[in-house]
Amino acid sequence: MVKFSMEQLRDIMDKKENIRNMCVIAHVDHGKSTLTDSLVAAAGIIAVENAGDARLTDTRQDEQDRCITIKSTGISLYYNMTDASLEAYKGPRDGNEYLINLIDSPGHVDFSSEVTAALRITDGALVVVDCVEGVCVQTETVLRQALAERIKPVLTVNKMDRCFLELMLDGEEAFQNFSRVIENANVIMATYADELMGEVMVFPEKGTVSFSAGLHNWAFTLTVFSQMYASKFGVEVSKMMEKLWGDNFFDPTTKKWTKKHTGVKTCKRGFVQFCYEPIRMVIDCAMAGNNDKLFAMCDKLKIVLNKDDKDLVGKPLMKRVMQKWLPADVALLEMIIFHLPSPTKAQSYRVENLYEGPLDDRYADAIRRCDPEGPLMLYVSKMIPAQDKGRFFAFGRVFSGKVATGQKVRIMGPNYVPGEKKDLYIKNVQRTVLCMGRRQDAVEDVPCGNTVALVGLDTFILKNATLTNEKNDDAFPIKAMKFSVSPVVRVAVEPKHASDLPKLVEGLKRLSKSDPMVICSIEETGEHIIAGAGELHLEICLKDLRDDFMGGAEIRVSEPVVSFRETIYDTSDHIVMSKSPNKHNRLYMQATPMEEGLAEAIDEGTVGPRDDPKIRGRLLAEKFDWDKDLSKKIWAFGPETTGPNMLIDMCKGVQYLNEIKDSCVAAFQWASKEGPLCDENMRAVKAEVHDVVLHADAIHRGGGQIIPTCRRAIYASFLTAKPRLMEPIYMVEIQAPERALGGIYGCLNTKRGQVFEEMQRPGTPMYTIKAYLPVIESFGFTNTLRAATSGEAFPTCMFDHWEVLMADPYSDGSQANKIVMDTRKRKGAKNELPSVNDYEDKL
Repeated sequence: MVKFSMEQLRDIMDKKENIRNMCVIAHVDHGKSTLTDSLVAAAGIIAVENAGDARLTDTRQDEQDRCITIKSTGISLYYNMTDASLEAYKGPRDGNEYLINLIDSPGHVDFSSEVTAALRITDGALVVVDCVEGVCVQTETVLRQALAERIKPVLTVNKMDRCFLELMLDGEEAFQNFSRVIENANVIMATYADELMGEVMVFPEKGTVSFSAGLHNWAFTLTVFSQMYASKFGVEVSKMMEKLWGDNFFDPTTKKWTKKHTGVKTCKRGFVQFCYEPIRMVIDCAMAGNNDKLFAMCDKLKIVLNKDDKDLVGKPLMKRVMQKWLPADVALLEMIIFHLPSPTKAQSYRVENLYEGPLDDRYADAIRRCDPEGPLMLYVSKMIPAQDKGRFFAFGRVFSGKVATGQKVRIMGPNYVPGEKKDLYIKNVQRTVLCMGRRQDAVEDVPCGNTVALVGLDTFILKNATLTNEKNDDAFPIKAMKFSVSPVVRVAVEPKHASDLPKLVEGLKRLSKSDPMVICSIEETGEHIIAGAGELHLEICLKDLRDDFMGGAEIRVSEPVVSFRETIYDTSDHIVMSKSPNKHNRLYMQATPMEEGLAEAIDEGTVGPRDDPKIRGRLLAEKFDWDKDLSKKIWAFGPETTGPNMLIDMCKGVQYLNEIKDSCVAAFQWASKEGPLCDENMRAVKAEVHDVVLHADAIHRGGGQIIPTCRRAIYASFLTAKPRLMEPIYMVEIQAPERALGGIYGCLNTKRGQVFEEMQRPGTPMYTIKAYLPVIESFGFTNTLRAATSGEAFPTCMFDHWEVLMADPYSDGSQANKIVMDTRKRKGAKNELPSVNDYEDKL
């Protein structure tokens, strides 16, 4: 039975102190969707009996089949709290009704762009950590993303039932385990915290940590237990909470609290004695079938069981008793309402991370105050595919003002520049709807502080956009999101039947809308390329493309292709010369490799074409031992004017040199984008112009003469400098028990992987292994690894760096040679490698 109507929901949207926007984040398979179910059940949307198994927020069929979340799903929940449960809440509130806009996000590293999109439009995060596995690599990644967006975290230690049923831990071990998990999480939070947010670390005694078992639908914070015991001990609830965590020991025989263990058998830690042991007794009685003792305990704890409940045996009985005694929603709601910020509070410190323009104009001010009467500022963070094929809802959050059905809005895309017309549309909103997991419910208008989905704007928004009122032409857009992964794996797709080509083109447009990360492009050869973050990500994208966006038309998919880079590892063995087509101009050039770390510095933007030459000169001289004067002579960076290659002028006193500078730069951009080996980008190459002999007459040294000459000279100098290929490398983190280590090392060795760190997780038999793995070898790596370790190892890959392949591409049968020939064949180039004589001229 649903406990609220749309009218009630709409009324409460105006009470912005009573709204909480939150998102559930965690490592993959730590129980986010399962835990979300208990909150959904408390709002009456699904039956409490099904909670934990229904996974309502996994809306797609493949999510249910694979048991992983792929897309982040929003759902709005309404709760009417009792006065008793809110009496300890000191913050501002308006009545007892609360609206919680909850977004369940995926945990898999390939979908971390979905997490970024979800975090942008929420203010708080519920971080779920498995009490056995502890803080994992993805937990750290999502926490870092959350704190970068200034999102306040609260923690829940999930899968408590495993402590009692699987591991049979005694109280002291369990306490040490939990406190270590919480400490690890706090270390990460303290590292990335922002002083404007105030305290972000979490502590059980302050109520910001809860302990839960999502599958069995029960949870508690220390508040729940301290309220039980406070009257018995005759102390305040807050005092009692401090006693229930940390080094506080109680001896029932002397009835005294001590800070140290006295050594007496009856003396036990507060948490163990008053929280852990009672739960353990209830669970043990239920599992052992000791019903008389169990029902006696239930009477003491005031748990009311009806006749049907008493007929259950074993696990179902335990589940029912625990649900009635410590319902999950009470603990989680208390944590969400008391410790996560309302939109008003959160936007006051988030505004400078959100708004691109000046922080004192009226838009920034309205966002800061979360003002419903102010100008509309709405950020669309992702597009959700609708039921009817090909249409999308624009899902986002209103930061100020109101958005209403039929309202005219000004849509500013990611490439919009204030004062220009580029990427700017003015259109009507057809309908405003609220997301309810699997269905959408229409509402008249939505005020600030809420999440909303809009209908009818999908043709104008590609992935994300900022919306404001029609007349606000001085508004700046909201900042674009930064993703933590980059798309390095590409496949080419083509339709099986040529008549389906228009369907494919249309399908690719829709695909790039539906996923915040994926990049669809058309190569010069006419191939359609889809680039994604990893194998799983691509697999899901291709399935969507085929089934949803192309109506089941068949497509052919090439083997996954990895982009390489071309580089050199020695200086050219002689200065090469190239003549212009009219034989009147000669260029003398040489190529040298860049110093180590310089290409990375250019990638990160610490060195670039827009820097002040003096500062850049100092940096290059100090870090990379450059000559101070040389840094002023950098003509260009390439490809695309920002890439990690340089064109440098080394000439001494040459006439007319400035006149051909533009032509040389154009030639260099062209050459560095398509290297001589296999048309891939160059990387870490310095092309040096050593001498130029030009015709005295300007007409004989135009661009048509110089550009091809300069390009040939660059290619020739490149080929005389020991050319090599560079390949992208993943960093893999693998979690596995000790007995699986042999299989992991064997598997990595066959795939050219190298392990650089191995750590045992304290207190568990699990090991964490970090290794470098070439991207080209990573296809099917997960399956091979699981086969080698009988499914016990769990890998996570993310892009790390570029590495040189030491094999010579010119020696037949070497690996580099094979890659070059394959790439040339794919791109339709000549079937033999270029030689220096193709490019170099003799005097």
